[in-house]
Amino acid sequence: MTRSDRARKRPTMKDVAQHAGVSVSTVSYVLNDSGPVAPERRSRVLDAVRVLEYTPNESARNLKLRSTSTIGMVVPELTNPFFAMVAEGVQKVASERNVLVVLVVPDATQQPEEKQAELLRSQRIDGVVYLSGTGSMPASLYRLARSGPVVLVDEQLSGMDLPAVVCDSRKGAREVAAHALEQGHRRVAVIGGPPSLWTSQQRLAGYREAFAGAGLDPDSVPVFPGDYRQATGEKLAAKALASRPRPTVLLCTNDLMAIGAMEYCRRVGLRVPEDVSIVGFDDLPVSALLTPRLTTVRQPAHEMGSRAASALFDLLENDESEALGVLPATVQLRESVCPPAEGT
Repeated sequence: MTRSDRARKRPTMKDVAQHAGVSVSTVSYVLNDSGPVAPERRSRVLDAVRVLEYTPNESARNLKLRSTSTIGMVVPELTNPFFAMVAEGVQKVASERNVLVVLVVPDATQQPEEKQAELLRSQRIDGVVYLSGTGSMPASLYRLARSGPVVLVDEQLSGMDLPAVVCDSRKGAREVAAHALEQGHRRVAVIGGPPSLWTSQQRLAGYREAFAGAGLDPDSVPVFPGDYRQATGEKLAAKALASRPRPTVLLCTNDLMAIGAMEYCRRVGLRVPEDVSIVGFDDLPVSALLTPRLTTVRQPAHEMGSRAASALFDLLENDESEALGVLPATVQLRESVCPPAEGT
């Protein structure tokens, strides 16, 4: 049995309550000696604890006993507005509970995630919200996950059974690509995200599904991997649009790279969308203010952060959470996409 299997099968307070035939609050009263419980019920609870080998969540105890608790959040960078909005969602929920948030931003410190995670692990924190910038999890943070909850946001890590709050990126990408294809585009190029990230893989998979559904060979569409930064979008747009015949639409896997692509087109005299249609992903606030306004896919960044924080607190207090899950991605149709010009 792997470490993740053991973590998944660790008995919860709810399991104890079901085994003993009592309510979860009764189990809490017995374990914390915080309320009256009949001797016969107390005995059943203690028997269930022994049989199930249940161990109380010490992080939850600390959360309830200390006047001020602390959680950590790891986010790749804050120059990307999407990451910042996720962090704001986490902060909002934490502040409502009088909980401090220790923010770790590896890109800002120029230190690797492993070193930052080790520093975070050394602090007295109750749990962590983790937004990966690498598609992997530092060993020190994984060790932390064995003693307290770690909730992923906007990412799933291969081979790790960790709770996550994500967006249905695949469906959103499929729908926005289908819209571009319905406009008549067949010369398509993709400006992708980091290949190691689950979000990048999901968006590319969604595009490819749309290509296949429209009778376009997915393998014929060139993909230019990027890093979700605006400058990279500009650089990759130059590469993509140097192809002959030139693509009539660029599918960018985030808004920042789409904005970079639009800037490149402006600089070289290509009109958007008359000469080149451009699609983004995230629906940053600025996307509706551009000229032309950007067709994109909306991810509810603030809600993703708040749901991840709520899930973290639920796991600390109850060992389970209803806040986890997949949030919808919604296509925002705007003026950066139109049918290709005749003869192109």
